[in-house]
Amino acid sequence: MFGLFKVTGNSLSPDYQEGDFVLLLKIPFFLNRVKEGDIIVFKHPYYGDMIKKIERFSPDKEQIYVIGTHPDSADSRKFGPILRMDLIGKVIWHIRRPRQTQQVS
Repeated sequence: MFGLFKVTGNSLSPDYQEGDFVLLLKIPFFLNRVKEGDIIVFKHPYYGDMIKKIERFSPDKEQIYVIGTHPDSADSRKFGPILRMDLIGKVIWHIRRPRQTQQVS
């Protein structure tokens, strides 16, 4: 039903950063409820588990084009669309790790 994943890498930085956690609503509960702009976690055959934003769907809705917000992100621009069946879950809560603040003296 739910899953907790730790963010690694900087694919969706600055919004999602290394060490953050995300709570997922896992499939099949949300399968028909994902839309453009949602943040999802999916399994990629080469890269493993990945977190990305849904950019768009193919006309038949079975393929999903995903994008990262970081310029060097590996996403559909590099590896093409993902299959809907590879979805693990939809992010429903973002838990940010504590950030260091700079003090001015």
